[in-house]
Amino acid sequence: VSPQFKGINKGRKTNIIDSMLRMLEQYSSNLEDLIRERTEELEIEKQKTDKLLTQMLPPSVAEALKMGTPVEPEYFEEVTLYFSDIVGFTTISAMSEPIEVVDLLNDLYTLFDAIIGSHDVYKVETIGDAYMVASGLPKRNGNRHAGEIANMSLDILSSVGTFKMRHMPEVPVRIRIGLHSG
Repeated sequence: VSPQFKGINKGRKTNIIDSMLRMLEQYSSNLEDLIRERTEELEIEKQKTDKLLTQMLPPSVAEALKMGTPVEPEYFEEVTLYFSDIVGFTTISAMSEPIEVVDLLNDLYTLFDAIIGSHDVYKVETIGDAYMVASGLPKRNGNRHAGEIANMSLDILSSVGTFKMRHMPEVPVRIRIGLHSG
């Protein structure tokens, strides 16, 4: 028996076949643990991807894409769109640190997101200080789309009246809102 083999078995006298089987079992067990760990990591990443996809696209479109189903464009007879931006955003940004601008937008849009949750609307996009919402799509809601957007707009406008920037609480935040139905 070679010195390497004796080292593996810690000096015990052992049948070489038993030792090889023991080593294979240990290798198999380690491999199973590694596969289990990687599978858990993959599942966590899949959940993150699914969450991101549903944040970027309507749920029906996200599900179709995940299933590999082609998504056909749809025509909507009537919808209402909402756009808003922050009045004086360029000036506020110039007087602020980058992280303060990020905090401002994050705080404001977290507030807006909470408000739109109680209305039949769909957040389409936020780009910089622009916030876009639609009603009547991706789920049609008859002729309620204009009322949903108008009521949501009034709720957002009301909430902005008491909103304070963390880094400039004395400066009031004003927003400009535009609506369009068609």
